[in-house]
Amino acid sequence: MNIRNAKEEELVHIREMRLHAYEEHAPKIPEAHWNALQQSILSDADSKPGIERIVAEIDGEIAGSVALFAPDKQIYEGLLDEVLNYPELRMLAISRQARGKGVATALIHECMKRTKEKGFTEMGLHTADFMENAITLYTHLGFERLPQYDFEPANDGIIVKAFRIKV
Repeated sequence: MNIRNAKEEELVHIREMRLHAYEEHAPKIPEAHWNALQQSILSDADSKPGIERIVAEIDGEIAGSVALFAPDKQIYEGLLDEVLNYPELRMLAISRQARGKGVATALIHECMKRTKEKGFTEMGLHTADFMENAITLYTHLGFERLPQYDFEPANDGIIVKAFRIKV
């Protein structure tokens, strides 16, 4: 497995792969919430300065991707009262063919490594209960819950839960 920065010309493919990876959650949530999530997944929010786009390749094919957002980015503007003072892992997506091969863990560890190299001691993320496998993985890797940073983006009962890990 090769972990590297995403190339600009790969971004459309990465966003489409991200969408396919998240589509399995659509039946579990209200349509309006899925529509908002879908817009976020396909947006260019990961193209701004200070955001690292990272991919994992297996046999020359992109098997997964993640974005690592710098702590000074207003990624949850209007949803959280304060800016988090550590980088946030976002939009982790693994192709269905690559699941179970350690791709997600490798990408998370790469984000942790990069976070530490920048002098931070913690890294965070947000996810929701409908992403059961993700929560299981994050908990297994040692992420702790931070309920004080939870939020409800769509006023539909779905709480986006905060997690953090020491790096």
